[in-house]
Amino acid sequence: MNIQLLGCIEVRTPSGSRVSMSNGVGLLLAATAWTPNVFVADDEVIERLWETRLPEHPRNALYTLATRVRKALRCVTDDGGPGFDLVRRYGGYILAVDEGVIDASQFRRLVRHAKDAERRGEAERALEFYEEALALWRGEPLSNMRTAWADAARLMLRNEHRNAVLSGAELSLWLGRYDEYVAPLHDLAARQPLDERVVGLLMLALYRSGRQEEALRCFQVTRAHMVELLGDEPGPELRSVHEHILCRSESLRPDRGVLDLIRS
Repeated sequence: MNIQLLGCIEVRTPSGSRVSMSNGVGLLLAATAWTPNVFVADDEVIERLWETRLPEHPRNALYTLATRVRKALRCVTDDGGPGFDLVRRYGGYILAVDEGVIDASQFRRLVRHAKDAERRGEAERALEFYEEALALWRGEPLSNMRTAWADAARLMLRNEHRNAVLSGAELSLWLGRYDEYVAPLHDLAARQPLDERVVGLLMLALYRSGRQEEALRCFQVTRAHMVELLGDEPGPELRSVHEHILCRSESLRPDRGVLDLIRS
């Protein structure tokens, strides 16, 4: 069984089939799966679900959705999934579940493993963990949930995703696998065109992959955005990377010095 938050909110059975449930049921499941095995008070759940667009009787509506969630979860258990439940406690709910079935929790666990492996000097293993973590993403997290709480959760997840992509890209470059993170870095740069660390790693990945013209064009596009939106030039670190690429410098290699320069 898998509770999916890193994209459209879904529940999948052990056999991979999608569990049919209403939008409201999915939202309640996401609101409690965000903090699995932790008590969430009724008022907090109601705010996560409806914010200011409250139903006429919000607590009654919450109880009804909770009943429907339990029914959906029973379908998964009947299909051979692990036992779990939306447990009622005085004043709130707990989603009692193995955190390993929630993709957001899996993502964070794999990133922790990657960081631990990196600290041990196991670069290849760390990169494997980052790639496993990033493979869990299916698009915009919580994409069918539109409340202030969901917006805040999305922002947190996007930042965690960015950091995982950049850490994976740095390791990939360090290991000489120059083109493996070009596509993810392109996607990040498209969403965050003023992020100089993203752009710097993308330029380095393109250059070391033999795509100097693309790397230079990437800088020009970024510079144009910065001049237009900020009225300022790129920082000295990014300009330094650009100058090295412009001169076809063989010294621009993804060693720790260069990566630290881009990271600064």
